[in-house]
Amino acid sequence: MWIDGVFSGGGLKGFALVGAYQVLEAEHFRFKRVAGTSAGAILAAFIAAGYSGKEIEDMLTELDIPSLLDSRKTFLPLPFMKWMNVYNHLGLYKGKELEKWFFKKLAAKGIFTFGDLPKDSLKLVASDLTNGKMIVLPDDLHTYQIDAQNFSVACALRMSCGIPFFFEPVTLKNGKGESVIVDGGVLSNFPLWIFDNKDGRRIRPTIGIKLSRRKEEQCPHNIKNGLDLFEALFSTMKNAHDERYISRQHERDIIFIPVDDYSATQFDLSEEDKEDLLNIGRNRTIQFLKFWPKFRL
Repeated sequence: MWIDGVFSGGGLKGFALVGAYQVLEAEHFRFKRVAGTSAGAILAAFIAAGYSGKEIEDMLTELDIPSLLDSRKTFLPLPFMKWMNVYNHLGLYKGKELEKWFFKKLAAKGIFTFGDLPKDSLKLVASDLTNGKMIVLPDDLHTYQIDAQNFSVACALRMSCGIPFFFEPVTLKNGKGESVIVDGGVLSNFPLWIFDNKDGRRIRPTIGIKLSRRKEEQCPHNIKNGLDLFEALFSTMKNAHDERYISRQHERDIIFIPVDDYSATQFDLSEEDKEDLLNIGRNRTIQFLKFWPKFRL
């Protein structure tokens, strides 16, 4: 069965997305178009490149995640000096090792630029902080006077995954100036709207996979200090736009995966944690398909 797929952000919790994809793949679902933000963008790109669910699991399981955290060197080897990178370079880590890893894995399937993929098969969400707007890659690259067909998919992935303050932003240059681009989750962490036609209809069934509970199952933010306030602010910023859209749509097309016990930046995930996340995604998808109106196990 041909469908379109949309995957939410969630950092390292994205292992659960892979588990969900494996079940859909096993039940003979095939994705004509895929889209995502941050962790969801990674899964979408690998699916579009032709990777199987098992191949994606193996890649992520074998990945030495801390090796992607490429700090800039400082003259004084003091722990607090790394925070100077946030001030000077807008992020703790450069993000270049992350982009290199994306490039290597996509190149193994012959994917270098968006021109190597079928037209409209992959859409990634990022945030333009300079101009205060959401951008969809590759669709919106022409507004920066950039040829989308020759634009690196690995670079687009890095932009969509650029957690603010954590990774240095990517800068897009055009004839008028520069734009600072960060994680798409700042403005749309779950772009379920992305394949809707102008009249709000879809040309084929769309399944969304969201790393959260249903809205009515979520606990309110407990704000007692400045850190709580920042976390609540960022969470609201990420989800408010998408939740409003979802509230107007049928939730029956969304696989909700509760992964509250894991952090998006938990780079020290154990093998057991990774397997648990995969299984949560698998089990939730099995339950979803039992009741999805367009399919029955």
